[in-house]
Amino acid sequence: MSEDSIRKCAVLMLALGHEEAAEVFKYLGPKEVQKLGTAMTSVGNINREHIEAVLREFHDETEGRISLADSDEYIRSVLKKALGDDKAAHLIDRILQGNESAGIESLKWLDSASVAEMIRNEHPQIIATIMVHLERDHASEILNLLPERLRNDVILRIATLEGIQPMAMRELNEVLTQLLSGGEVTKKSSLGGVKAAADILNYMGGAIEASVLANVREHDADLAQKIQDQMFTFDNILDLDDRSVQLLLREVQSETLIVALKGTSQELKDLIFKNMSTRAAEALKEDLEAKGPVRLSEVEAEQKEILKIVRKLVDEGQIVLGGKGGEEGLIE
Repeated sequence: MSEDSIRKCAVLMLALGHEEAAEVFKYLGPKEVQKLGTAMTSVGNINREHIEAVLREFHDETEGRISLADSDEYIRSVLKKALGDDKAAHLIDRILQGNESAGIESLKWLDSASVAEMIRNEHPQIIATIMVHLERDHASEILNLLPERLRNDVILRIATLEGIQPMAMRELNEVLTQLLSGGEVTKKSSLGGVKAAADILNYMGGAIEASVLANVREHDADLAQKIQDQMFTFDNILDLDDRSVQLLLREVQSETLIVALKGTSQELKDLIFKNMSTRAAEALKEDLEAKGPVRLSEVEAEQKEILKIVRKLVDEGQIVLGGKGGEEGLIE
């Protein structure tokens, strides 16, 4: 969602009032709450015309829509009638899986340090199972806070994880629910694997990423190569077509772009310049020259921010990753 859209949502929430806004927040995920909450605090004073315009747009968008109550039993019945028991079983597990993951879902609302502290003494296989259920950047932050040997072991287990039995998932969630509250078969879900490990490593970057990959390579060189082939790095922006680069640039803050481009290849810089207006390209070149030396950690941090935007655009279907990952790329 663009910054303009988030701001409009923030205006709408502020216009709704306390009780109605609270009801809306109940249906949002952790990241959505954070983004929208931050936007709401920065709205400031706005005139009546702006508020009315946002309300009209919301009315136009929602007019004619109706909501249908969800029912697990209804979904099961329809899928079984349409596909038969065997074919429907796996699909039902995937669709209704969220209902069995209250404990893990709760972890998504905790900061990385709290989660890391909670799970650091668990078995690496359990940690791997938890990590593949979290957002990739969240999982990366958590793993960065774990000891190196444990982190390497967990990534190796994620890459070789083929599935999770529903019974094991239920037991894991019961344990997590007890931990969070202060107390103490059939088809597999399609989580884990090479792609999940690559997704998480993408958010690490730098020396930690290299160290983890080197450890995996010691255990299984072929597996390490498969993970590396699935990873999308900042230099892989070169694999994007012009339209995709233009879409990306619309979402990136100018200061983020300036820092991220420090130390990159001239080929990548030229690709960026080519997809900007002449005036904007000249301004960016001047800003790059004026910026001076920048810490490597700052460059990597801003490059990660841009890669997050790339993944968001891929998830939304606005761009398709090409290059070494093919059309499947790194992001589903």
